[in-house]
Amino acid sequence: MKWSILEVSKKKTIEFEEELDLTAELRQRSEEILDAKPVKVQGQVSYDTGIYYLDYTLKVELIIPSSRSLKPVDYLMELSVSEAFTTEAFLKENKDLLDDDIIFTLDEDWISLSESVADNILLEIPLQVLAEDERDNANLPSGKNWTVLSEADYRKQKEEETDKEKKSPFADLAGLFTEEKN
Repeated sequence: MKWSILEVSKKKTIEFEEELDLTAELRQRSEEILDAKPVKVQGQVSYDTGIYYLDYTLKVELIIPSSRSLKPVDYLMELSVSEAFTTEAFLKENKDLLDDDIIFTLDEDWISLSESVADNILLEIPLQVLAEDERDNANLPSGKNWTVLSEADYRKQKEEETDKEKKSPFADLAGLFTEEKN
C-alpha cells in the first residue's frame, strides 16, 4: 500500500486498517524468517508543514528458528511505529529545524506502508528465541567432554573455583618466587 505525498498533503490525515501479506518479501530479506502470517496494521499517515508522519501499530505471527536448536518457533510480534518523512527540497531549506529529529528523506513521491512494515519487523526480530521445551535450563545441550551452561551456572562455577584457590594454604605464596622480566 502506498500513498502519494500530494494526496496526503491535500487530505492532511488518512486513516487505514490493512492486512498485508509480506511473507515472500520477509523471507527474501532474512533467512531467519521461516514463515509469516499476514500482518495486521492499523494507523494513520498525516502531513504538517513539510513533514509527513506515519504512525501505526502492527501485529504479526512469525515462524523463526530457535536460537538453541533451530526448531521452528511461533513468535508473536506487536509493535507501535512512528516515522517522519520529508522531501529533499524541504530538508535543504530547513536543515536547522531537523537536526534533532530522525527524519527519512523520500526518494520517490510516495510513502510505502508495506516497505515500512517490513523494515520494522526485520529490525525487531530478537537475537534469542527459544522453543517452549528449551526455556528451562534443565535441557541444555551437552556432549562428550562439554556442556552448555546458563549464565547463573557459569558464575556459580567460577565462584567455586575461586573459593577453592583461596582455601589452599599456599595460595598467598603463588606469585612470591616468580621473577619479573623487563
